[in-house]
Amino acid sequence: MAVPPIPPPLAQLGGQPFSFYPAILNSGHNEWIYRSATWTDVLVSNTKTNEEVSIPRRYVGDISRVDAPVMIVGLLAELEYRAGAVLPVERRVIEMPRAVNDAPRPRMAKRPAGSAAVVGIRLESASNSRVGKLVLGGVALGVAGCVLAVSLFRGGVVATRVFYAPFTRADLPLTAEDDYTAVVRALGEPQVERWESGADERYELLAYPQRHVYVILMGSDRAHARYIGAMDWNWRPAHFVELAGYGSSYGLLKRLPRF
Repeated sequence: MAVPPIPPPLAQLGGQPFSFYPAILNSGHNEWIYRSATWTDVLVSNTKTNEEVSIPRRYVGDISRVDAPVMIVGLLAELEYRAGAVLPVERRVIEMPRAVNDAPRPRMAKRPAGSAAVVGIRLESASNSRVGKLVLGGVALGVAGCVLAVSLFRGGVVATRVFYAPFTRADLPLTAEDDYTAVVRALGEPQVERWESGADERYELLAYPQRHVYVILMGSDRAHARYIGAMDWNWRPAHFVELAGYGSSYGLLKRLPRF
């Protein structure tokens, strides 16, 4: 039986639009929606053209901490859309043509071994040295400012360069078919059990301090409750599963209030 691929970090966005940084060259509108993922690629769709493209997972980086004005997904390399595929940008070196009647210059004859010639060096004054350092410092600050401005406005969006490593995923041997008995069989007796009633369903919490996770089950009662994922000790989704007809349970866990 084939094992499904682990969802990439941007799977947690669900249907929320996001932009890549740096933007994918030749792709036009820089706003995308996550569709699916395999072991090697992530499939995203352009919100303006509805065109779907596959991006190698090794190039997908972190997600921005804030989503204003738009959520940012970092890329680990500069990519471009070419011939129906997303590929790394190739920077080609163009050789300058040789001038007319320009012949190869002869090499200079080697100087005989011996003592080096003594060359007089004139030391500049202290005032001239200070002026030169001030000029160089001003030029360096100007270049740094230009680079920063280009980095912030590149790709058509003001990118907030604040990234964080995605949350640590819990390695739990559980699936959407597991009930209370299956969870206890796999993880042992929970230290704390709690129930919370929602609009249509009831949620059961099983606390496992040794694993630093809260296991969450959902159903009308314990007999029908099934595993939908786990929250870490800070109440962030740490493990989620695919629910038939609903897709990933990540969005459901993210909206679940703490209880």
